[in-house]
Amino acid sequence: MKIGKTDLEVSRIGLGTWAIGGGPAFENKDNEATSIATIQHALDLNINFLDTAPGYNFGNSEKIVGKAIKDKREDYVVITKFGITWEREGAFFNKVGEKSLYKNLSKESIRLEIESSLERLQTDYIDIYMSHWQSVEPYFTPISETLEVLNELKAEGKIRGIGAANVDVDHVKEYLKHGQLDIIQAKYSILDRQVEEELLPLCKEHGVTIQAYSPLEMGILTGTIDKDYVAPKGTARYGKKWFEPENLAKVVDMIEKWKPLCEKYDCSVANLAIAWILAQGDNINVLSGSTTPEELDENSKALDIQLSVEDVKYMRELAEAIS
Repeated sequence: MKIGKTDLEVSRIGLGTWAIGGGPAFENKDNEATSIATIQHALDLNINFLDTAPGYNFGNSEKIVGKAIKDKREDYVVITKFGITWEREGAFFNKVGEKSLYKNLSKESIRLEIESSLERLQTDYIDIYMSHWQSVEPYFTPISETLEVLNELKAEGKIRGIGAANVDVDHVKEYLKHGQLDIIQAKYSILDRQVEEELLPLCKEHGVTIQAYSPLEMGILTGTIDKDYVAPKGTARYGKKWFEPENLAKVVDMIEKWKPLCEKYDCSVANLAIAWILAQGDNINVLSGSTTPEELDENSKALDIQLSVEDVKYMRELAEAIS
């Protein structure tokens, strides 16, 4: 598929590297060698789309991606982001471990950020440069000003396309008013379908690609988590809606009803969840947060599944009944 109105051709499944960056938000141990092997294995599966960000464990994800792709840079289409920094002032965003993250989408901050990202990624250009979160007071920067510097970076050849993550309809309209918006990232799973209300139709109308992140709801839609699971305090899953005991039980029961479909399509629960998202439109791309080559092998099988209209509807009805 093409990304927005660019000439960038990518696989319909992309490899997300938030978890690969490791750090205190994740239960898995940091394993750089396995992470690099996963990124490099993606090409074996015809997956060429990578997503990273400076905010993923304070630049560690970008560094790992840089090491993995440096010998085959032209074979990958890479998204990295801007707007979340720990190195300068901004509107408080989050605290990870002992460090605080801040939102800053000023022209000056973006100029500094891109140089750091290029260095960590060991490259001289970024395919898609994407705002990670949108600007808020007391460090608010209008989208028009942010796009001004992005258009400059595009003219300089440092970036090839422009993206925006975690946006609402008004944000998208403002981006479109001041330049070309190629892709947005939005949380989208069969359990969280809010994007369908306004964002999906708007992006389709204007030729903007939607990249769905968290299609497996942090692993809950893999079918490997049982009703007794308790998310450890301090991890990314802790306190999330679907990991609350009552909701987790409902999801596990829903997945049990998917089992005949798994047999019909000869696939896993995770494959079904990803295939369902892909079935919602040709302008939709899905991020898989695989952390091992084996996980990527498994998730990539969703590309070969063509769900029937009836099965797409049936899965939606089951999800609507619990959410």
